[in-house]
Amino acid sequence: MDSKAMPGVFTPDNEPYLGRNLLFHYDQIISSVMEQNSVTAPTTHGRPLTDHQRMACQVIPQAHSITLSIRELIRQGYLSGAHVLVRALVERAAILLYLHLYPEEIDRWKRGWHQQDAPSLAKMFDAIQSKQQRETPVRGRDLTASMNSLLHAKPDSAPWNLVSMGEKGLGHAVSKILNRPDLCDDLCANVIPWVVVVQGMMAAYFPKEPAVQHQPGAAVGAPRRR
Repeated sequence: MDSKAMPGVFTPDNEPYLGRNLLFHYDQIISSVMEQNSVTAPTTHGRPLTDHQRMACQVIPQAHSITLSIRELIRQGYLSGAHVLVRALVERAAILLYLHLYPEEIDRWKRGWHQQDAPSLAKMFDAIQSKQQRETPVRGRDLTASMNSLLHAKPDSAPWNLVSMGEKGLGHAVSKILNRPDLCDDLCANVIPWVVVVQGMMAAYFPKEPAVQHQPGAAVGAPRRR
């Protein structure tokens, strides 16, 4: 895109990655999640909640906010910053799933979920896979490696803000990245499954609340209420 014609702020009508298939699916699942939240959230007000539900009432909205933040960063072309936020979303989805599978661990949450007391994200991944009895589990530290590299600016995080500078070669973007559809697709592919996990955890922690009735094809991968 010509930098002289580039708007200062993109809208849903002219955003740089409009029309990407995975971005469309991201928008669909966001609509599904927010619709389900509008049904579930009011039922949590003014009634007794379990410790797990109180935790979910804090962590689920945080996950939703991060999901929407990532989407807006994509709209504005800030793909590098959006990738950094993926770990924050994944950690919240993992906490929800971990405490659902290991309910006795809620006491650690109530104590403050301190670094020396709570499991790391990698250890939560290991524990989740153990509970699911996967035959060939992927080590938690391998699952978190790229997210940690981005968060902590390790050398192998370089590709996530690399852009072409024409005849000058390659450089690292400091602002909008408007010509890396592969980065947009990678971001959406990494985020969508975790948004689905969060939606599933809404159903898990509030199982008696009504589910939103979706039209066929209205959401991609949205879990059904059990």
